[in-house]
Amino acid sequence: MSQSEAFAGIAACLFDAYGTLFDVHAPVRRLAGRIDGDAEALGALWRQKQVQYTWLRSLMGAYTGFETVTAEALDHALAVHGIADDELRGDLLAAYREIDAYPEVPASLAHLRQAGMPVGVLSNGERGAVRAAAAHAGFAENLDTVLGADAVAVFKPDARVYQLGPDALDLPAHRIAFVSANPWDVAGAAHFGYTVIWVNRFAQTRENLPGKPTGICARVDVVPALLGLGRPAGLDAAGNPV
Repeated sequence: MSQSEAFAGIAACLFDAYGTLFDVHAPVRRLAGRIDGDAEALGALWRQKQVQYTWLRSLMGAYTGFETVTAEALDHALAVHGIADDELRGDLLAAYREIDAYPEVPASLAHLRQAGMPVGVLSNGERGAVRAAAAHAGFAENLDTVLGADAVAVFKPDARVYQLGPDALDLPAHRIAFVSANPWDVAGAAHFGYTVIWVNRFAQTRENLPGKPTGICARVDVVPALLGLGRPAGLDAAGNPV
């Protein structure tokens, strides 16, 4: 099957938010000068625990909002690194609420909508938090819908979260392109039935799990081309606005 055939019939595009549209390491980079020790390692552990806690809370039947999970994960990472700084903690969480998008994201989403493709987010984050972050990053106006795990009180890769997309868009899952940079999310969404594009920004290895992506690219600005909608204007070869 050719690439054009693989994406034929796609009628909407949903994006994962954190790690795909938003740079989850940006808050630590923003405040790295105030972090005593290895800021990069702190950020990596924060993200690792954030994701792990969503899985574990889902399995335990102990859902709490993604913002709370993010704070719990940060507390663990700070403790591991021996950092007891309440002001820094508060500022890191504030930076996460106003998290930076990857540079190519606003133009890419605008291009999709201008090409007539409905665009939305399907995130583990709370809907209000995602909308606020999208507004801060400058692309809220290019989202037709924002779906969050808080609607079903469980986290991806639970099928109840993925079902939010077909329900909201009134489309079968295979007619929705789901875009994620997280390998476990790629597997979960593909196993559910979405036509999945993996934004493999950091050349990660595919997980040995059910569900495979239909397309793979390195940045969000390639997604429109995979869907046969061309490339966004106003970006250089590295995906940065010009």
